Amino acid sequence: MAVSGNSRLRLETRHLTALFGQHRAVRDVSLLFPAHTVTAIIGPSGCGKSTMLRCLNRMHELTPDASVQGEVLLDDVNIYGDAVSPVELRRRIGMVFQRPTPFPTMSIFDNVAAGLRVNGRRPRQEIADAVSRALQQAALWEEVKDRLHSSALDLSGGQQQRLCIARAVAPQPEILLLDEPTASLDPAGTQRIEELCHALKRLYTIVIVTHNMQQAARVSDYTAFMYLGSLIEVGVTNEIFTKPKVEQTEAYITGRFG
Repeated sequence: MAVSGNSRLRLETRHLTALFGQHRAVRDVSLLFPAHTVTAIIGPSGCGKSTMLRCLNRMHELTPDASVQGEVLLDDVNIYGDAVSPVELRRRIGMVFQRPTPFPTMSIFDNVAAGLRVNGRRPRQEIADAVSRALQQAALWEEVKDRLHSSALDLSGGQQQRLCIARAVAPQPEILLLDEPTASLDPAGTQRIEELCHALKRLYTIVIVTHNMQQAARVSDYTAFMYLGSLIEVGVTNEIFTKPKVEQTEAYITGRFG
């Protein structure tokens, strides 16, 4: 996949293989993620999409018996290098999961502030300003500004997912990973998250895993198709969906398998 002239490369995998014990869930994947773009990773269930995503901020290694071969480069630095702190890395590469995961015992405010407090104490006003900014970026501020100290569980499912996005962006990461973020949402909630993808790519480089091909077509600049752990084809989204180069890709997007 070529990077267009007005986009610089932020993230890259080189011959990335992810294992669970001896099982290779991701197989020798080399992929580029240009700055300020949305890259969608599509493919049938069990093809390695989510595992691939979890390798991009070292979440994969938290699973027992999991390991990684190859490289993941953030601004040309291998994130699996000995000198890289996984905690600091996950501040730079935020992640939102398939189901909304607000911290149940915390208020809306404290949910968003949680990531800001990981690295020690900060002035109270600095935290308040960061929480406000993150909620605005997640298009949630107007809905919660008068009840910031209410339980996060009082929010609807779609609001909880936007809260999780606010929590992920509060530390101002450089990369935002979204793992099927609308899978448990209704159509209205799905639309809000998709609109957010378009808005947030001005600030972040976004990688989204989705089982919904229509969603990939709507929100992404680039699309990567995976099957049985391997990268089959990647390219500009419009070309992938209208003129795929690989027969397997065409069979998947036209519904002949998957």
